[in-house]
Amino acid sequence: MSYNIPRNVKGEGRILYIFSYKALMYTGIGVLIGVAINFILSLFGLDIIGYIIIGVLGFIGFGIGTFKMPNLPFLKSARLAAGEQIDEVIKRAIKFKMNKDKLYIYTSEQVAKEEEKNEKKTEDKEGGKKNGR
Repeated sequence: MSYNIPRNVKGEGRILYIFSYKALMYTGIGVLIGVAINFILSLFGLDIIGYIIIGVLGFIGFGIGTFKMPNLPFLKSARLAAGEQIDEVIKRAIKFKMNKDKLYIYTSEQVAKEEEKNEKKTEDKEGGKKNGR
């Protein structure tokens, strides 16, 4: 028996076979950063190192825009994010750091208390519990 497995197909078209629009954008950003570093290194006569850095940063940008987070069993954070796009994981990490590492977690007791409060509010609005009518 075969089953269709749902896939994430958010309209990512392919350009030049290997590049999606997002991968091309991240590759371009990596190359632009590499060009800036190459300009600084060319002032010191290190052009070859600058070209290598352009290639490496372009490849890193391509990887961020293309690949998904691998499942690494020895890293807890990587296990939790396994299968998600790497750029989404990076965006969440940056947002988390900008919020000064605050993380709000509801425990099961807090959820139960919230549900109890909501039930009481509903009962008050309806005029209390009805007697079987």
